[in-house]
Amino acid sequence: MKHRYLPMTEEDKAGMLEAIGVDSVDSLFEDIPEKVQFKGEYNIKPAKSEPALLKELTRLAQKNADLKSNISFLGAGVYDHYMPVIVDHVLSRSEFYTAYTPYQPEISQGELQAIFEFQTMICELTGMDVANSSMYDGGTSLAEAGMLSAGQTRRKKILISSAVHPESKEVVKTYAKGQYIEVIEIPSKDGVTDAEALSDLIDADVAAVMIQYPNFFGRVEPLKELEEIIHANKAMFVVSSNPLSLGALTPPGKFGADIVVGDAQPFGIPTAFGGPHCGYFAVTNKLMRKVPGRLVGQTVDEQGRRGFVLTLQAREQHIRRDKATSNICSNQALNALAASVAMTALGRQGVKDMAVANIQKAHYAKNVLKNNRVEIVFDGPSFNEFVVKLNKPVQSVNQALLEKDIIGGYDLGRDYPDLQGHMLIAVTELRTKEEIDTFAKELGDFHA
Repeated sequence: MKHRYLPMTEEDKAGMLEAIGVDSVDSLFEDIPEKVQFKGEYNIKPAKSEPALLKELTRLAQKNADLKSNISFLGAGVYDHYMPVIVDHVLSRSEFYTAYTPYQPEISQGELQAIFEFQTMICELTGMDVANSSMYDGGTSLAEAGMLSAGQTRRKKILISSAVHPESKEVVKTYAKGQYIEVIEIPSKDGVTDAEALSDLIDADVAAVMIQYPNFFGRVEPLKELEEIIHANKAMFVVSSNPLSLGALTPPGKFGADIVVGDAQPFGIPTAFGGPHCGYFAVTNKLMRKVPGRLVGQTVDEQGRRGFVLTLQAREQHIRRDKATSNICSNQALNALAASVAMTALGRQGVKDMAVANIQKAHYAKNVLKNNRVEIVFDGPSFNEFVVKLNKPVQSVNQALLEKDIIGGYDLGRDYPDLQGHMLIAVTELRTKEEIDTFAKELGDFHA
């Protein structure tokens, strides 16, 4: 009989103590001075039976406004997307969810091939030459791109668009502080990066310019125009991109991006209260040996059979720390696998159809909201997010929506003082016409 959990009996405890040659558990802590040992009672609830505990945890869980019982229009970097059922089926296989680092390729071919396929699909989406096996999340990927750029150009300044995700900007600034790199924000104009301001700010000391595409406001940035300014000053062009959007938008690689990063959460990874997710990192061939994290390569064995191995390992675990490209020691292989399975299940046409559905439904939502007296801000091309202006505080409007089982949009006033009373709304392919119509009516009524 298989057990998911085996309790330790008193006999087990006695046997272990005898094996290590001590009389009691307390004797294991004899070296800790008596005066610092805690002798009181912990401030926690008394233990409950398993059925009673399950009831209490279920009651607490039901207080959460989850996506099963609520209609969500909240995005801001984490989205409610369709997850093919096969994703959980594959992830539940123990050979994947218990795997860590495939250091021994002869017994890790399945894991290595799964990562290789993830890298391949990321390259196809982004239009880049090489991708790694994943990063912790989109913010970490962007920060690593900044550090790579500074090392490659030997410059100590980074320009980052104010329309980049606020949390990602903070991660970049945190990384940069330790490397004594200056981070300067480029103002946005009409919801996109101000090209004129970029021209004024960029100089010979700038290592990289970071743009998000689509940006935090959902707007599609004019990458061609920005790329010309950036490369004219010999700076690196770094683009952070929602990978699902690239099913419909021209990939950054086609616009001359040097590094493309982002979060693979839209593909098969649940929102999960904001993480854990999976960052991706893709570069041109020129930067192949500078990529942080792990790379899986394809090779052949002595019999000429196809195989996979970790390759170009320039992490601090493998070479001298001062020569390492990065101190990132791990990745998100299981979530990368989820993204790979989702992309495979959808297929090339499916990814495109899903991306187009996001564009179309967001466009429909804009029109319905306009008809319900809600002002749309930053008019122009966008993906699945857009900004509206309300006549009441966003927090109070969201609370009223929640009472109607609707999770409202993101309060932009939290990060942009000049956008107090503005809400960032996300409309994914999962939102139905009826849900959008209901949301538009309720939002129009609440903010009027």
